[in-house]
Amino acid sequence: MRVEALELHRLAIPLVRPFETSFARQTGRDVLLVKVRTDVGEGWGECVAMADPYYSSEYVSGAADVIRSYLSPALFTSDDVSAEAAAGIFSPVVGHRMAKAAVETALLDAQLRAAGTSFGEYFGAVTDRVDCGVSVGISPTIDELLAEVSGYVAQGYKRIKLKIKPGWDLEPVAAVRELLGPEGLLQVDANTAYTIADIDHLRVLDQYGLLLIEQPFVEEDIRSHIALARAIETPVCLDESIVTTEVAIDAIERGATSVINIKAGRVGGYLEAVSIHDACLERTVPVWCGGMLETGIGRAANVALAALPGFTLPGDTSASDRYFAEDLTEPFVLEGGQLAVPAGPGSGVTVREELVADWASAPMEMLRR
Repeated sequence: MRVEALELHRLAIPLVRPFETSFARQTGRDVLLVKVRTDVGEGWGECVAMADPYYSSEYVSGAADVIRSYLSPALFTSDDVSAEAAAGIFSPVVGHRMAKAAVETALLDAQLRAAGTSFGEYFGAVTDRVDCGVSVGISPTIDELLAEVSGYVAQGYKRIKLKIKPGWDLEPVAAVRELLGPEGLLQVDANTAYTIADIDHLRVLDQYGLLLIEQPFVEEDIRSHIALARAIETPVCLDESIVTTEVAIDAIERGATSVINIKAGRVGGYLEAVSIHDACLERTVPVWCGGMLETGIGRAANVALAALPGFTLPGDTSASDRYFAEDLTEPFVLEGGQLAVPAGPGSGVTVREELVADWASAPMEMLRR
C-alpha cells in the first residue's frame, strides 16, 4: 500500500463507573485514534496508552508525538507499505510499542478490508465466539465490591478478576470467593504493587483457589517472580513484563510465569501478539487476552485475537457496556458469557465517525506525505 495520510483523533470518553487500580483511578478515557488513508482504502487503530505514564512509560500525548514526528514520516518514505513491514519500518524508533501498535493496527485494518479478509481469519481464529471475563477495580468498600461483582455474575461473565494492592487484597478476595463459591473462576491482578518482601503475605492467597496472580512485582524484576512461583501454589502470570516473544520465552523457561496475559498494544501490535501466542502454544503455556478499556475499535481486534487456540482462559474482553454508555462502533454484547468474533473484512466493525467528532477533545490532526 501507499500511505497518503494519517489522521490523529484525540477523544474524551466517560466511563460508566470509575475504574481504580493500584496506580490510578480513571473516570474516563483519553483516547488516541489513528486513521490511515492509503491507495487501497482506509483503516483505524486505537492506542491503548493512558493519559499519564503510570501504567507504563507511554502516555497519550507522548504517543501522539511519536506518531507525528517519527512513525508517520517513516511510512511516507515508502510507496510499498504493509502491516507485516511496519515493525521493520519503525525499528529505528526505540520502544514506544503502544504508538507503533496503533499505527500497525490501522495499516492492517486497511490492508485486510481491501483483501476482504477478517482479523480473525488472518490471525488464525478457531472459533466464532470467545469466553469473557471482567476486570473489577478497587472499590471504596467490600459491600460495594460485592454488589458490583454480583451484577457481573448476573450478566453471565465467566471469570472475575480483582485488582488488588497492599491493604486491599485478602479481605476482598475472601469475600468474593465466598460470593462465587468454590467453582467460580477468580483471579487477581496486582499491577506491580508488591515487592519480594510480600511473598509470605501473597502465599495466603493460595487458600482461595485462584486461577492466577497477575504481575505482583515490577516489570524488570523477573528474579522475584521466579521466587514467588516457587513459593506459592497459585500460578504466577506475567503482564507488564512481557514486551516481546523473546522475553516471553525467557520468562517461561526461567520459571517466572506459567500463564501469560497478551496485550497487543503493550507488545507493539497484533502481529507480535500472535507470535507470543504461538510461542506459548508450542510450550503448552496458557494465554489470555488482556484489556486496556478499549473502545469497540480496539475491542474488535482483541476479540479476534482471543479466538486463537492458545487462549484457553477467559480474557478481559468485556462487553461495551462494561465501560461505555455508548461505543464508537456497533456495541459488543455479552451473550451466554461470550462475545461474537467480528466476521467482516478488517476489524469487522464500522467506526461511528459522528461520535469521533462529537467526543473530540482536540482538533483532528492530518499528517500528509
